[in-house]
Amino acid sequence: MKKLVVQKFGGSSVATAEKIMNIAKRIAQEEKKGNNLVVVVSAMGKTTDSLVQLANEVNPHPSKREMDMLLSTGEQISIALLAMALHRLKVNAVSLTGMQVGIQTDSAHTKAKILHIKTNKIFDLLRKNHIVIVAGFQGVDKNLNITTLGRGGSDTTAVALAAALKADTCEIYTDVEGVYTADPRMVPESRKLDIITYDEMLEMASLGAKVLHSRSVVIAKKYNTKLVVKTSFYNIPGTIIVKEYKNMEDLLITGVTSKMDEAKITICGVPDTPGIAAKIFKALAEEDINVNMIVQSASRKGINDISFTISQSDIKDANNILQNLMKDVKAKDLNFDKNIGVVSIVGMGMASHPGIAQKMFETLGKHGVNIQMISTSEIKISCVIERSKVKMAMQKLHQSFGLDKVGKKILKGIKK
Repeated sequence: MKKLVVQKFGGSSVATAEKIMNIAKRIAQEEKKGNNLVVVVSAMGKTTDSLVQLANEVNPHPSKREMDMLLSTGEQISIALLAMALHRLKVNAVSLTGMQVGIQTDSAHTKAKILHIKTNKIFDLLRKNHIVIVAGFQGVDKNLNITTLGRGGSDTTAVALAAALKADTCEIYTDVEGVYTADPRMVPESRKLDIITYDEMLEMASLGAKVLHSRSVVIAKKYNTKLVVKTSFYNIPGTIIVKEYKNMEDLLITGVTSKMDEAKITICGVPDTPGIAAKIFKALAEEDINVNMIVQSASRKGINDISFTISQSDIKDANNILQNLMKDVKAKDLNFDKNIGVVSIVGMGMASHPGIAQKMFETLGKHGVNIQMISTSEIKISCVIERSKVKMAMQKLHQSFGLDKVGKKILKGIKK
């Protein structure tokens, strides 16, 4: 019986015609093994960035619907070129947009969520021995408007397809050889992990690790989809993401991550009365603005301050919402701070080993890093710190928790 494999190739893997041909050869070799293949592709290289820049030149405040119409074209170029490359190799392949596949989403333009995937067309093409190439990052709402899933959405497309098709495995190909203990560009001593749990990967992805989109990990965990991260440039094992593995609590910390695209907002002098916080965060939620960390100061004479972090891309919308709320909630001032970063440690082991937080805070304090906000869960601790100290903080935490001794050392001279 044929195995069904979903493969996803990122923008760096299909950045040039030469790279597209190399990917086509890899896919053709996989087909020769007798597997059914569904391939999800991102836009070429920096195509999405170029389209965003072009849109802003035409209109500094483009509508989200039209941005989705524009940005979805990047993936359509990639899938058509890849299909052409496979045809050149005498391989049956057909390219499909998200709409043609039947990827149905809600109507939250630029941040849409997948509601349902129709699988009939894909299975019909697979039965006819076609490789199905699907445009990542996009879908269609109930009114047939094209939608996009947000940055990193091609990962989400691939895993959602794998779940809907009940694929044997979903392989995410990128320009790195797997999941690392830290971003190698920030921490040269970082090492590749051979295996990691869904929960750890989800925390790392949501906290800044760019190898996988967090929403894709949520789907993989929900449907128990076998997920593997590999490099598209070498034929070597990657990192397997699983539900659990033996002795997973022996390793206290799995990785160190950072986020540099956050901003801190502080609403000052808010009356300490019931319902105020709910009113503030409801207004933000209604505009699809995600709030990440929240700290409320102790009440002083009946007033307090509320600080929270959001993505910098949401600052403009958040400012408009909060300015309109200032009088309503009787707040005295509103401050924005872009000069922050978030550094985090993640690991299943910290749930059963005391003293992890103390060690993290001690390490940061020893190297002159002031902590502005703290957020914790059973398997992660995050700290908001000054942006300029994030890289140094990551390196010191990575060393302090012995992560430079984990797994395999990263490949040097990896192809760009």
